Amino acid sequence: MSKTTGEKSNKGMTRFLNGIEKVGNKLPEPFMLFVYLAAFTIVFSWLISLFGVTVEEPGTGEEVAIKSLMSGEGLEYILTSMLDNFTGFAPLGLVLAMMLGIGLADKVGLLETAIKSTILKAPKSLVTYAVIFVGIMGNIASDAAFVIVPPLAAMVFYTIGRHPLAGLAAGFAGVGSGFTANFMITGTDALLAGISTEVMESMDAGIVVTPVDNWYFMIASVILLSVTGAFITEKIIEPRLGKYEGEAGNALEESTGQELKGFRNAAIAGLVYIVILVVAIAWPNSALRSEEGGLVPSPFLDGIVPIILFFFIIIGIAYGVTVKKITSSRDISGFMGEAMKDMSGFIVLIFAAAQFIAYFDWTNIGTWVAVSGANFLQSMDMTGLPIVVGFSILTAFMNLLIFSGSAQWALEAPIFLQMFYYLDYHPAFIQMAYRIADSSTNIITPMNPYIIVVLAFMREYNKKAGLGTLISLMLPYSIIFFAIWIVLLLVFAIFGIPFGPGIGVNL
Repeated sequence: MSKTTGEKSNKGMTRFLNGIEKVGNKLPEPFMLFVYLAAFTIVFSWLISLFGVTVEEPGTGEEVAIKSLMSGEGLEYILTSMLDNFTGFAPLGLVLAMMLGIGLADKVGLLETAIKSTILKAPKSLVTYAVIFVGIMGNIASDAAFVIVPPLAAMVFYTIGRHPLAGLAAGFAGVGSGFTANFMITGTDALLAGISTEVMESMDAGIVVTPVDNWYFMIASVILLSVTGAFITEKIIEPRLGKYEGEAGNALEESTGQELKGFRNAAIAGLVYIVILVVAIAWPNSALRSEEGGLVPSPFLDGIVPIILFFFIIIGIAYGVTVKKITSSRDISGFMGEAMKDMSGFIVLIFAAAQFIAYFDWTNIGTWVAVSGANFLQSMDMTGLPIVVGFSILTAFMNLLIFSGSAQWALEAPIFLQMFYYLDYHPAFIQMAYRIADSSTNIITPMNPYIIVVLAFMREYNKKAGLGTLISLMLPYSIIFFAIWIVLLLVFAIFGIPFGPGIGVNL
């Protein structure tokens, strides 16, 4: 009976996700979709501005009006900001820079050899857990993990005979929906805690939120999400995808002696680089640490992308020279150029995406929607844990419009930390409720510029893949991660488990 019920449930889920994929793939190509979204923002901002809509900006108390892009000021902004929106779009430089290093390592054959020499010899039952875990822990490298983990996870799954898109989905879920979790304290902890503390100081509450105030909860989250993500991948995603019959490449053969020698030399070069980096960090008065001597925040974390870039370049050169694919400096630039050719479609898409996101921000529509939602939640006049869950759900929906976690928290914190402070809730607890919602929907919002990157990787295995294909793959992770996280939040709250050192639900 239970088996039949489970089979019906799986079939129902499959039909639901297939429906989402079908509808999603009827949307225009991503480039044109962002063009249409930009056009909609222009018209919508004009319509809203006709009613003289204003909103009080959280924190500053300043009255902010919805600005029309169809006004003289708006037209000037569209024309004068277009190039800056494109060239100043942070993910563009990050992705292209990372692909210089990763692309070099890929083109000389290092990544393929690394997979054959490690993953193929590991217990296959642990591969899915490892991919999710690495994705979650990858946020130590900030947004760079979006570029590194998903394509490597797809390669891993393809190499061991599993569907590469299942691997890509698992990697993207770990990086995106698990972005806020980690065993270590990261820049995200410091950034959000800093905003929370600033808000509490403005209220003269005398309360400081530190980077470790959510640490215990985040440690538990890594374990729980790794198990949950593996379950989703193996029980929902892979059965739906079926057997992979694409033409991404031939079955990998055993590594040759020369390839193994190259892998060994690359590992040695990488280890030497890491040792030098550790020594540089540990050196007295190191320039890589903050003025107080810490690492969160620090120049080291601020410079993590070029540090990772140099790592991939060094190990790529070490491998390429050993296997004689690199015989001169000209070969290095040649392989990097090949990697950049593969990114041409991404660059085109980013041009349109950058305009839409910039227009949406300039018009203040995002601020208006966020504050309106917050006011609605306040009007419900509830005081228990259900209002905290409601706040988290609202945040999850707001994240579909505002991708930046710090920007969204800067909008929400002045409203909700004050509201919950008067209900005797600790700001670190409310910050935690925010983080799980903000993280969960990262992988399904069109405001996430890395969705375009992942879609480009996906098309290496499925030429016909569209946004509907990607969203239908990621939706189960987003929904289940959020639900599991809410349960974990309530377990911590009800049983009095500290969220961090000395941090409970109430003040």
